[in-house]
Amino acid sequence: MKKTLTSAVIALALTAFNSNAFAEIQSQTINYTSGDTTMKGYIAYDDAITEKRPAVLVVHEWWGHNDFARQRAEMLAKAGYTAMAVDMYGDGKKADHPMDAKAFSSAVKQNMDTAEARFNAAINALKQHKTVDPETLSAIGYCFGGGIVLEMIRRGVDLDVAASFHGSLATSNPALEESLKGVDVLVFNGAADKMVKHEQVLAFMTEMTDAKASLTLVNYPDTLHAFTNPQADEFAERFKIPLKYNQAADEDSWSKLINALDQRYKE
Repeated sequence: MKKTLTSAVIALALTAFNSNAFAEIQSQTINYTSGDTTMKGYIAYDDAITEKRPAVLVVHEWWGHNDFARQRAEMLAKAGYTAMAVDMYGDGKKADHPMDAKAFSSAVKQNMDTAEARFNAAINALKQHKTVDPETLSAIGYCFGGGIVLEMIRRGVDLDVAASFHGSLATSNPALEESLKGVDVLVFNGAADKMVKHEQVLAFMTEMTDAKASLTLVNYPDTLHAFTNPQADEFAERFKIPLKYNQAADEDSWSKLINALDQRYKE
């Protein structure tokens, strides 16, 4: 009996090992549409998870739908979520220079109805994925993307967790209490960010207080814009703009995001 039991345990362990050995993060590029515009999405998920799981949108920096946004989607997949790096510019276009990035991002921000339509198109595409529980949805964004995520919840888009990393905070459409019900708002900001003024941070905090938001705001000391992107130093040198990667702030903000998602969905 003891020998048989031992063999069974070994067999079970080998089965588990083999299952884990072949489990990996899967990814796929999809096309979806908003109006007449074709958008590019990048979906990542862990195929070792058999049950449906929460979905998270990742909204890119002003550079566009690039590898950084895709890498963050893969990181979310490793944490147990199905994530999609979305496309807010159309056709997956990317900027190679700040002037182009500013033009692309400004065009979207100047027409928030179009931005909302594109955001909702991404939601619909992600909810249709075979691994997604369509009743659970969050979104994160970086720089331009962080501002977009905040604008979406101001407009009443239904999200569980909305997180902005070094995103724009100023708005012409302040949040109302009813638009923020049920959403946990996370804002990670660099206190030395020259693109997000201190008075904008204070105004945002007042806006969220007035709207009775569930807000976590972390202001990292001596931290510049784009602190989560390891390429920030390269961009700063090439284009002479005030960006700088901060590994400690990057890791801390990511840890806080995953903790907030896990608290919402796994506890």
